[in-house]
Amino acid sequence: MTSIPAVVPPLPRAYSWKRNVPRAAAYDWLSAGWRDFTIQPTASISYGVLVFLVSVVTIVGLFALHLDYILFPAFAGFMVAGPIIGIGLYEKSRRIEEGKPVNLWNMIFVKPESGGQIVFAGVLLLGLTLLWMRAAVILYALFFGLQPFPGLDRIVPTLFTTQIGWAMLLVGGAVGGLFAAFAFAVSAFSIPMLLSERTDALTAMGTSMALVWNNLPVLLTWAAIMLVLIFAGMITGLLGMIVVFPVLGHGSWHAYRAMLS
Repeated sequence: MTSIPAVVPPLPRAYSWKRNVPRAAAYDWLSAGWRDFTIQPTASISYGVLVFLVSVVTIVGLFALHLDYILFPAFAGFMVAGPIIGIGLYEKSRRIEEGKPVNLWNMIFVKPESGGQIVFAGVLLLGLTLLWMRAAVILYALFFGLQPFPGLDRIVPTLFTTQIGWAMLLVGGAVGGLFAAFAFAVSAFSIPMLLSERTDALTAMGTSMALVWNNLPVLLTWAAIMLVLIFAGMITGLLGMIVVFPVLGHGSWHAYRAMLS
């Protein structure tokens, strides 16, 4: 009979979580992220290049498989999966904090304190990404029927110059906003927590949601900063993400550390 592995219990903590962190702290996290980026910058830039290359291969693959209709949902899904992709950046910031050596090798081959629980969290975030992409396809079918996707060169004018296009943008934006808000709440602090603590994925995600709720103004500011910078990185043909993604990853680690008291 196969036994089910027990969930790793969280260890007693010598600290508590902060509430009502000032809104301006979000800019401090960004500044700290940039500082970590400039320490051994080759490691962070190399990590950013790897993310860039994987993104390019994914986009080319979508076009090659005639799946370009899920390109926009895939971009949104990247933001859902971003926290788990950035685990190597959290590891670099943690090593800098602890005075340990930093290189690309230990950023890629990370040994989280929670063990396999971080893989479980990644699977949950991947499932959420796939669910959002399926919801986006269903929304398209509800507004445009079962007609084939016309291609990116025709769908953009349709969305912005027709009433049905604007209706889809409004409804899709609302549905996507709910997915994004939930994804941000469960992942903002759970992945750094699983990296640095012995706990389980569901506890980490629940803690992340509680921290976001109890520090809503500063987290909304941080989310806005992330959205602006990620958009800036994408409109450069994703080249800007080579710098933007590492800086935000390092900043996210400092956001997590700022919640400890």
